[in-house]
Amino acid sequence: MKFGTVRTAEAEGALLAHAMRVSSRSLKKGHILGPADIALLIAEGHEEIVAARLEPGDIVENDAAAKLGAAVIGPGLSLDAAFTGRANLRAAAAGLVVPDRAVIDAVNAIDERLTVATLAPFRAVPARGIAATVKIIPFAVPGNALEAAIAAAAIGRPAVRVAAFRPRRIGLLQTVLPGTKPGLIEKTVEATRVRLASMGTDLAQCARIRHAEADVAAALTAFRADGIAIALVLGGSAIIDRRDVVPMGLLKTGGSIDRLGMPIDPGNLTLLGRLGPMHVLGLPGSARSPRPHGFDWVLQRLVAGLPVAGEDIAAMGTGGLLKEIASRPMPREGEGRPARGAARVAAVVLAAGRSRRMGAINKLLAEVEGVPMILRSIETALASGAHPVVVVTGYEADRLRRAVADRPVRFVHNPDFADGLSTSLKTAIAALPGEIEGALFCLGDMPMVRVADIDRLVGAFSGSARPSICVPTHNGKRGNPVLWHRHFFAEMKEVAGDTGARHLIGEHADSVIEVAVEDDGVLVDVDTPAALAAARAVRSTSSSPP
Repeated sequence: MKFGTVRTAEAEGALLAHAMRVSSRSLKKGHILGPADIALLIAEGHEEIVAARLEPGDIVENDAAAKLGAAVIGPGLSLDAAFTGRANLRAAAAGLVVPDRAVIDAVNAIDERLTVATLAPFRAVPARGIAATVKIIPFAVPGNALEAAIAAAAIGRPAVRVAAFRPRRIGLLQTVLPGTKPGLIEKTVEATRVRLASMGTDLAQCARIRHAEADVAAALTAFRADGIAIALVLGGSAIIDRRDVVPMGLLKTGGSIDRLGMPIDPGNLTLLGRLGPMHVLGLPGSARSPRPHGFDWVLQRLVAGLPVAGEDIAAMGTGGLLKEIASRPMPREGEGRPARGAARVAAVVLAAGRSRRMGAINKLLAEVEGVPMILRSIETALASGAHPVVVVTGYEADRLRRAVADRPVRFVHNPDFADGLSTSLKTAIAALPGEIEGALFCLGDMPMVRVADIDRLVGAFSGSARPSICVPTHNGKRGNPVLWHRHFFAEMKEVAGDTGARHLIGEHADSVIEVAVEDDGVLVDVDTPAALAAARAVRSTSSSPP
């Protein structure tokens, strides 16, 4: 193919190299120039243009893409019709992409104009999802280069294929310790069903037993007898050693352990073993969350019928850091409410201010329906999926404590409360547990915020794959409380004065998730006598809980 600048008058039959706007017409890249095009270009003063002209033996881009696509395609894939030199290979059914790197590299080494790209090895792809693509970079390629690439792909094994997920009999075994909450067990079942649904399968058996070796052995034996193909075992405590309860229970059945530990976070404490034909996966507590997890990489291969050995797991470290080490996932229930017991989001109720705009009274002790405003805000936080609840006091701290009485909250005092809201933020952050993933900062003078509003924020936060700032909105207007990922705590501690951290929301706009709520309580703060009267009027005409 000849390529370069040519006289427009001599360009008839050539392919336009770059799109051009001529008069009221748009000539697209690759357009074959005809006599009318040439006349129009010359009339508008284009004496030269950049164009390409095919030579004998050249194969046009779409034909080349179709032929190369047919050469690299393997089982589980279909080939789209080529367009503008690209032909996509789509999964016939949901499954895992299995490329042969040696073949793909050999094809791509033939000629820089011939390219094949695939998803990463063992990446999940939905039905009709693109698993690979063939792209011819110029408008045509030499026929001999195309033939060489096709020959490189024809070595007896497919360059890329999709191993489809197949329905499997999967069992979930949970061991429990004294004090294990039944609700956590049920939430784990639902999270597992969500995970398996993406693979086109479901749980065939669920069992809960004592956290004891004999009980684990008996349950695994029963699973095997029932024809379970993959047993998921989630212990009441994490598997720390091969001599721990779950692995020893497996060994008591005559089973074997292929590997304990994987170079993926979260998922380090995952066990891979077998009991006859049944695969056994011992899971860490973080697997209760439906977020991406190390054991997904193993489970997906098993569901797709691909073998997994200890050395396969050892090779998963590159790309195995799935999230920040400093934080851990929080289970969620799809559109439902976050799991209280496993929540990694704390609620902070800011209650240190002097309430100068309210006049002589402390607004936080003003009653709404016979309940101090601060207590209503605290009870809303306690009823939500955020835990623990930390209350920052300052002005009239003793009176606030008495009003809160015996509610299960943690009080921290801000001796510098007179210097503004920023000092309360610093006090709160310093008091937060180290294991939390984020904190919801609630204003004590917003008694109209509902439990459902907080749970929607926590649910959106737990569903985010990156550090996020979750802000509630009502009719497009932003309000409070705001849920901050711990990633932003360092910047929040640098805030000064009485402005809070709202300016950081603008500085990190790409991290903001707006969460629409149905009620306007997230916009209502009660900081004046008129606002207090309005809040009392609203509460007196409503029977809805906060």
